[in-house]
Amino acid sequence: MKRVSKWALMTLLLLLVSFKVSCQKQDPFNDNSDSQGGNALLDHPLPLNIRIDRNISVAHYFHYMDSIVSTYDSMTPYTLTEHLLVKSNPWIIDTLRNTDYYRMKARDSFVYNQRKLIALAEGSDLMIPDSLTAAKLMTALEHTYLDVNIPEFKLRIYEDTLKLYEFPIRVGRHEKKYLEMSGRIEDLRTKPGIGTIVGYNKNPRYVNPVNNHEYFVTKRDDNRVTRLPLIPFLETEINGLRNGQLIHPTTNPITLGKAYSHGCIGTRESDAWVIYYYAPINTKIIIRYDLDVIDDHGKPQKLKDIYGYAL
Repeated sequence: MKRVSKWALMTLLLLLVSFKVSCQKQDPFNDNSDSQGGNALLDHPLPLNIRIDRNISVAHYFHYMDSIVSTYDSMTPYTLTEHLLVKSNPWIIDTLRNTDYYRMKARDSFVYNQRKLIALAEGSDLMIPDSLTAAKLMTALEHTYLDVNIPEFKLRIYEDTLKLYEFPIRVGRHEKKYLEMSGRIEDLRTKPGIGTIVGYNKNPRYVNPVNNHEYFVTKRDDNRVTRLPLIPFLETEINGLRNGQLIHPTTNPITLGKAYSHGCIGTRESDAWVIYYYAPINTKIIIRYDLDVIDDHGKPQKLKDIYGYAL
């Protein structure tokens, strides 16, 4: 048997120590350098409250939420997502909804730049849910879908057969027009069909599709000019096609209830936050063109054929 040198033994020991250290799972809950390690969840069982240590503005909101998800996902027995985190803390949706320009105006507060408003206040708590709560929330999201009826100008959110929300919308115009963005003449009518939510744009560029020019401010219904808000746009795939038919907020709610857009489905700013958090990727969406509906009083109603499909 060959004799092992002192330097070889020392090198081997160093390698073993390095391997052991690299394999230990870091415990972000414990700042004690003398800790013996172990599973963080054993010392900090779920649900777990995280204290927000500073004001988080709308401009930095998504970056902050991504950092929370990235930090704590490895410590939960389920997949932690932004949607699951927010559904566990519904007060966040209420806070975001209240950054709506027109809601702020109703409180006699003019907001030029929504991105500077506080989304998460210092001292608030975020709850990381336990497995049972997370499972219930994920099941609810899996059974949630969006329903849009074009001539009714309504978007509804359902969980199975239970209607959770009903929002006014605007839809595409009944005309064909050349759009510089696509480089061709487009039928601007919102397309009916069945599909899914396939993507988000959390920091959308506002572009006029007619001339393909980006813009950064908007004139509101009250003729005041503001910066454009930071609210996610939802991308849809309808009948297997991704034709740029987005769900996004409009800064001019006076256009709701009208065929006004270039094909997209427009909502109020406050409603767009709700739709986003109830429609994770792969959420089903039905876009229909039903003229015969039941009104709020339970009576049959015949809607106007805004696209001339019944002719």
